[in-house]
Amino acid sequence: MIGRAARAGRVMTQHRSGVGPVLATWTALALCCALPAAASAEALPEALAKAYQTNPQLNAERARQRATDENVPQALAGYRPQIVASLSAGLQSVRNLLPDNTIQTANLKPWVIGVTVTQTLFNGFRTANNVRAAELQVQSGREALRNVGQGVLLDAVTAYTNVLANQSLVEAQRSNVAFLRETLAVTQRRLNAGDVTPTDTAQAEARLNRGLADLNAAEVALAVSQATYAQVIGNPPSQLRAAEVVDRYLPKSREDAMTMAIRQHPAVMAAGFDVDVASTNIRVAEGALLPSASVQGSASKSRNNDPTLGTFAEDQASIVASVTAPIYDGGQAASQTRQAKEVSAQSRLVLDQVRNQARTAAVSAWVANEGAKIAVSASESEVKAATVALQGVQREAAGGQRTTVDVLNSQADLIQAKARLIGALRDRVIASYTLLSAVGHLDVKTLSLNTPDYLPDVHYQQVRDAWHGLRTPSGQ
Repeated sequence: MIGRAARAGRVMTQHRSGVGPVLATWTALALCCALPAAASAEALPEALAKAYQTNPQLNAERARQRATDENVPQALAGYRPQIVASLSAGLQSVRNLLPDNTIQTANLKPWVIGVTVTQTLFNGFRTANNVRAAELQVQSGREALRNVGQGVLLDAVTAYTNVLANQSLVEAQRSNVAFLRETLAVTQRRLNAGDVTPTDTAQAEARLNRGLADLNAAEVALAVSQATYAQVIGNPPSQLRAAEVVDRYLPKSREDAMTMAIRQHPAVMAAGFDVDVASTNIRVAEGALLPSASVQGSASKSRNNDPTLGTFAEDQASIVASVTAPIYDGGQAASQTRQAKEVSAQSRLVLDQVRNQARTAAVSAWVANEGAKIAVSASESEVKAATVALQGVQREAAGGQRTTVDVLNSQADLIQAKARLIGALRDRVIASYTLLSAVGHLDVKTLSLNTPDYLPDVHYQQVRDAWHGLRTPSGQ
């Protein structure tokens, strides 16, 4: 009880000197100290878990990946027989002129039913290579999905911390307006007493109006950030808790960050799989130049009641093996092979480009994270010094050694320092998550979020060997 009263007294002292609840909230953020919150409070890990489950962009990418999984059973269909059933029936009117000049007419109802089974035995290894390419596309798609997941989580962190920062800025501006109102009232009383001139009152009034405009701008920014939060997270923000940095998951050096980025970032890994896909497609194109072999079995039954025919029914069954070898197709297969080789060369250049981008992003994120640490420390010191300076100027003004504009300038310095501290603390959290994303580790497993991880392999195994069925595993 005594400790709580002492803390309340310190907060009241800070408020009177112009330092509102903003500094207390964001200092707690910097020190990773979470105060007891209401039951409805939403911490950053909870917001991230919710975004991971409900974000439309991420769910759309998951649907795209499930569609990519279907490329594998489509390719595997090349190993399986193709069965076609046919049925034809009709009504036929016949009028025959016989040699003895007699006429014969009949209404016929012929029909034929049959089934044909075709099995490819060899097609220049195109089926095997198509399956391989489809499997690599699945691997590439999974990495692309992981990369989108990283982007969504980083967007969620940014939205969360922007709301926190803007809430703190609004509170700071409200505290500033209250201070300026009090200053204007004191100046007005001193003007009535003849201690100051109308110029001091005008200066105080001008600063109050500026403070009101800054408060309005802060409230607008807060409303925008709340709307963005609802878009990314899936619900409007409630009581948000101070966000913690994720330094414990980050690489220890800049070199480690670069190494992890070029080896483990999902964009790099997806580009690597794309190279393998392009290389496999070369072999698919070359397969069109090789012989192919197949076997076809068929059976049919037909009926025809034409009296002029010698038979009224015919049953057939056959099995035929065929081998074809391309000789010249106008140059199409050769062109497709050359095209596939150029695409393969392009994919390798893209891989080099993505690696360079990942390396640059890792270095930038590392430097930004280190710079954010320094900015927080400097901003905290600035706020402390500005608070002491304001208190001193107020005492000197009360003794007649300072003017009203000196007090207003000192208050303006303090509010600007608080705004910089709020921004620095926000940037500090975002920078740590950005670095974690740059090295490819911003995911549910690393952050230990309280939500099931989406496992794309589950759907892949459900559809890979499916021979039939129109419904998706989810029942659509």
